Amino acid sequence: MTESAVRAITFDLWDTLLIDDSDEPKRAAQGLRSKPAERCALVQEFLERHEPISRELLEVAYATTNAAFRQVWYGQNVTWTVRERLSVLLKGLGRTLPEPELDELVRLHEEMELAVKPDLAPGVEEVLSGLKGKYQMAVISDAIFTPGRALRQILADYGLLQYFDAFVFSDEIGCSKPAPLAFETAAQSLDVALGEIAHIGDREPKDIKGPHAVGARAILCTVVKDRGSQSTEADAICGDLLDLPAILDDLNKH
Repeated sequence: MTESAVRAITFDLWDTLLIDDSDEPKRAAQGLRSKPAERCALVQEFLERHEPISRELLEVAYATTNAAFRQVWYGQNVTWTVRERLSVLLKGLGRTLPEPELDELVRLHEEMELAVKPDLAPGVEEVLSGLKGKYQMAVISDAIFTPGRALRQILADYGLLQYFDAFVFSDEIGCSKPAPLAFETAAQSLDVALGEIAHIGDREPKDIKGPHAVGARAILCTVVKDRGSQSTEADAICGDLLDLPAILDDLNKH
């Protein structure tokens, strides 16, 4: 382990600062479709402006495209943009859309979580406000359907944008965690060495092995979900975000 003092903290977003799919109960309460169902319905609506398509065929095509996305995400450390994902879907169906309609379909996908926002993990605002000024802070997040511009807006709407000095989103840098470039970009943006970074996130392959591979420290976040704390190689485990300052102090003692 590096002996450098921790000067910067980088945060994963999903299931670290934001609770993934916590917007689904809110959507249901408002009488809205689930996000997967809404995405399918949107594609069907846009395609049927030109020619009918069966919902069953579309659901299979969407599921296949999603499976391909996950294969590339985990296998090649790439997250297709929404435009790329929809282009693959349309190509598989042998269909096209006029560019203005494709632009609108992409936008509706990308901004779905702006309309009904995911919840914050417990303690997020308190811990960020307490750490501000003591450490440089950045977000390193893979963008799945919601791109960096919309994720920034979600953070802004919650009043959290002010706490971060840099943002590294996979759709903007062309690769996703655990690719070294994600952490190198954060270090460069924060003007710190990689060994001076502590990254916190919930996925072992991306948020623990990724930073370790470039000489940074890694904290497994189990606040929302425990994805393997029994076998983690993390330098520390955080089960309550309010414990993070003490965890960082402890890392700096070693």
